[in-house]
Parts: sequence; structure tokens; C-alpha cells
Amino acid sequence: MGVALKDAGIPFDVSADGTSVLVSYGQTAQARMLLAEKGLPQSGKAGYELFNDLGSLGLTSFMQDITRVRALEGEIARTIQTLKGVKAARVHIVMPDPGSFRREQQPASASVVVRTEPANDASTAPAIRQLVAAAIPGMKPEKVTVLNTDGTVLLAGDDATTAPAGRLTSLEQTVTREIQDNVRRTLTPYLGPNNFEISVVARLNTDKTKTDETIFNPDQKVERSLRTIKESESSQNRAPQKPTTAQQNLPDQRVRSEGTDASSSESQRREELSNFEISSKTVQTVSDGYSVKNLSVAVLVNRSRLEALAGSVKDGAKVDLEPQISEIEQLVASAAGFNKGRGDQIKVAAVSFIDEGQPLAPTPALGVGDVLMRQSGTLINAATILIVGCLLIWFGLRPAVNAILARPSEVGTELAVAPMDLAAALGVPQAEQVGASSDPSLIEDLNEHVARSPIRKLEQLVELDEEQVANILKQWLTRDEAA
Repeated sequence: MGVALKDAGIPFDVSADGTSVLVSYGQTAQARMLLAEKGLPQSGKAGYELFNDLGSLGLTSFMQDITRVRALEGEIARTIQTLKGVKAARVHIVMPDPGSFRREQQPASASVVVRTEPANDASTAPAIRQLVAAAIPGMKPEKVTVLNTDGTVLLAGDDATTAPAGRLTSLEQTVTREIQDNVRRTLTPYLGPNNFEISVVARLNTDKTKTDETIFNPDQKVERSLRTIKESESSQNRAPQKPTTAQQNLPDQRVRSEGTDASSSESQRREELSNFEISSKTVQTVSDGYSVKNLSVAVLVNRSRLEALAGSVKDGAKVDLEPQISEIEQLVASAAGFNKGRGDQIKVAAVSFIDEGQPLAPTPALGVGDVLMRQSGTLINAATILIVGCLLIWFGLRPAVNAILARPSEVGTELAVAPMDLAAALGVPQAEQVGASSDPSLIEDLNEHVARSPIRKLEQLVELDEEQVANILKQWLTRDEAA
């Protein structure tokens, strides 16, 4: 920029911090157009214009890949610098090496270093991460790390919601401020704006939690399968006839003719098998925000205000402020979201304030004396400048003006005397001198010419007597040579 302005003949200066170039007020537009025409100011990061300076011959595949990565880094850095609050950015990209014998593909990764204003501003870190991940093929957002120039990690890790210590502190301050505002809005109508003080400490937990829960309900059964088995059996048994024996051939033996014995049996079996499925519900809970570990709230209340609310007490007895303190404690607990289960603490105390809150009195109007006293420094400075100016005019400008005005009259007097001396030197008769001096018109004419130019006066003397003037000049030359 300096070389361009110097070549254009525009004077410029650089600020003390080196961040701005200063030019004259009337040349601002011209300087801006000149720098814009030359593409200035520009960062030292080169983008895709790197390919403009490369020829098509003599480039290996490695050089082409390196040039492509450099160009991509420069283009992404330029885009990041356009974000609000980002003053400078630098991008480093690691592209995967396409090896032929790798079992798993190596993922791409990137790191970004930014200089933000203010210094610890991490609001643009998620946007930068998404921008870089979308600009590089195959890159995941969790592979992008964003850092600040002071070494603070703004965003890093496999979790896009990872909060650094600085962000956790900022979040705790925000929660604390909100709780204080809630308590203040609750107590102000009751106690007044200047009769209490609040102090809140909030401890947060920003850990990401994931909970899987399966719930079985035995009261709700669902029949899954049913199997029924039925068996029926029936059997009959008859005894065979008696065999022929010798006993049957004996006389007087009564042969019994009895029928054969018979028996029968029946059996039935029924079997049922039912399979039931118990109703179950699976709940998966993912928490990626923050939770409050515990709260500590301390409230100081002006004792005189509580006594005024309690009313007058006779015989100098002390006022019982416990009911009012208990009521204030309940109000504070409700406004702050008190939870005894997580270990929250609330303490309310009534004390005497050193400087009790009083309504602001109207400011009285300033008098003439107050105005003069406040402006005394300005008046003294003005009077000093005026006196110095008068002294400069009186002792500096006045003698100079008088000298300038007196110089022409002295020159005229000298020139008026010169012709008389020169005439005497030329040998002009005294009568002619007297006549010439007695002629007022000639004197006025000579004075005018002398006042105009001494050369004109000499010309007039030469016209009067050329020979005498020549003789005088010869005598001067001879005198100079002799000397």
C-alpha cells in the first residue's frame, strides 16, 4: 500500500499501532480508488490464483496436490475473515493419503486459528467448524479444531457441543445474572430498590449424558403363541376259553359253561401351551445442554426498612423480624428455583446498612459563579492567547510595518540628492542646476522617474551630456585598474 501511494504521489502516514494508513482529507477518495484498483489491501494468503502462476509442464502429482491444498486453505481463510468479529484467520488442512494397502480410509482433519474481537469470543466457532467441514470433501465437523491466537481452544474434540472452560464460566455468569434479576424483580416492590443486596453463585454441569431405560409391565400381557394337544384312548380285553383237560372227561363232573371275562378302558388327555410376551418400553434420553448442580443465594436486607414495615413498637421493645425474614426467604426460594434435593442454600439476613438508600434529590441549577468557576480554565487560556497575540502585534508587527513604510521615503530622498551630486560631478553649470531645481515640473518629473527606477534617472543624465558621462566612466575604469 505504501509503495502504491508513493508511486501515485499521495503523501501518507502510518498510525502508531500500524493498523491504518492516514492520508490527507481531500485525497481520501482518490487513495481508496487507487488501492481498490490494485487489489489492496490484501492478505498474504493466496487462493486459487496460485494456479495462474503455474505452467502445465513440469508439475508432478504431489506438487499439484500441495498447490490444491494451499489454494483451498487460502480461500477458506478469506471466507472466515469476512465473518463478524474475526480479524484474522489461518487454516491448516490435512488431506487423507490414498494408500493402496490401507484397510481403513484415513479421515481428513483441519485446524483453524482465528483472532477475534473481543479476544475470547467463541460465538463464531461453531459456524467456522461447519464452514470448513462443508468446504472439504469427506470431512466431518468433529475433525475440525478451532483455536484463538492466545492459545484458547474454542471448539475441539469429537463432540460438536464440547464447551471449554471459558464458555462454562460465561454460561455460569449468565445463569447467575438471570437469577439475580428474578430475585431483584421480586423483592423491589416489597423492600424498595436500595434496601437489599443479592449475591448468587450457580454451579453448572455441562457433561453430555445418555440414558437407556427399558420398562417391563407385567400387567399388560400379549399372547405370543398357543399350542393345544388332545389325546383320546379306548381299549377292551376279553379272557380266552378254558383249555381242554382230563378233568373234563371225568364223570359226574359238571362242566361249567361260563362266559368269557371282558374288560374295557378309556382315557383322554388335553394339553395347552400358551406363550405370552410381557409389554416393555425402551426410553433413550440424551442431554447435551447443562444442568444446575446447586445454587447458593445470599440476601442482605436493610433492618430499618423491615422495622418500618413492622410498625412502631412501644417501651423500646425489639421488633420481631423473623416472620418477615422467613417470608422473604420463601420469596427468594421461589424466584431462584430453590431445590433442596440438590443441595441449594439460601441465607437471608437483616443488617443495618451504612448508607441507607435515599431517593435522589433534584440537582440545583448552576449559578453564574459556578459556571465561571467551571469555565475558569478555558477563560484563562483564552486570555493568555489574547495577551500573547497583542504583544506580538505591538512589538513585532508594528515595528516591521513602520520600517516598510519608512523605506520608500528614504529611497526617494537619496535618489533626489543623487542627481545634484552627479550633475556637479558632470560639470553642469550652477545656473543650470538652479534652474533645474527651480523648475517644479522638472523636479516632479525627475522624482517620479527616480521613484520608478534608478536606471531611468541615469538614462536622463546621459541624455543631458553624453560626453561628460563617458569621461566619468573612463575615470572610474582607470581608477579601478590603478587600484
